[in-house]
Amino acid sequence: MAIRLEKINYIYSPGTAYEKHALKDIDLEIPDGQFLGIIGHTGSGKSTLIQHLNGLLKATSGKLYYNGENIYDEGFNLAALRSQVGLVFQYPEYQLFEADVFTDVCFGPKNLGLSKEECEIRAKEALELVGFPEKYYHQSPFELSGGQKRRAAIAGVLAMRPKVLVLDEPTAGLDPKGRDEILEQIRHLHEQTDMAVVLVSHSMEDIAKYVERIIVMNRGEKMLDGTPKEVFSHYRELEQVGLAAPQVTYIMHDLKECGLPVRTDATTIEEAAEEIMRSFHD
Repeated sequence: MAIRLEKINYIYSPGTAYEKHALKDIDLEIPDGQFLGIIGHTGSGKSTLIQHLNGLLKATSGKLYYNGENIYDEGFNLAALRSQVGLVFQYPEYQLFEADVFTDVCFGPKNLGLSKEECEIRAKEALELVGFPEKYYHQSPFELSGGQKRRAAIAGVLAMRPKVLVLDEPTAGLDPKGRDEILEQIRHLHEQTDMAVVLVSHSMEDIAKYVERIIVMNRGEKMLDGTPKEVFSHYRELEQVGLAAPQVTYIMHDLKECGLPVRTDATTIEEAAEEIMRSFHD
């Protein structure tokens, strides 16, 4: 088991007028190699939750285990944890600061104490994994497009060779083509490595298409936890907390109400098309 949270609570500004209970008794297990999606409206606690996974935030109460060790125990090596649980923020410019992309991606391995040669090997490997064009390796990261910045930021984390990759809205602000390219690259990474991937997204279509399990956060609590089909079957409950199911879920329910004998648990366009064709064939 890679990560396990037990009764995690987090309170912002405790004892002040601005006190906010952001996480409430969160129990959660993230197995090795799982592709997990986290959804929730703004202020639901999802970003606060993922910042606990590598110790950027320390819980007000509760326990968080990484490979069986409580990261809050005295003497636990948080630096080692952060090399194993890599976090890519929503805005990649927060993580890019060196003179050129290649040097930036080398930064993480360098902090691990690796040789210059090994750092460069890892940087090149990571940039290739995210499909970053070699002609831009020695360009300033601040001259890149939004999608290129996102790839460079992800490569900087991958160069550490983490066991868990955590991505906070990795497609925010990108056009549809850039969004699809980034998500396909993330799916490729998950398929080619043994990494667990945690994806935070507002897009129900993206979550339904790529992840194998979904956590729904609401007001600091874990509201739902299951496969995309299980979670989106509660689409009416999701609507009540400001969320929705993928559009195909609504289409399938509408077709069912119109008399077409279709199953309503499709969560992707491909599944919906297959089910509609099956119903006509039958």
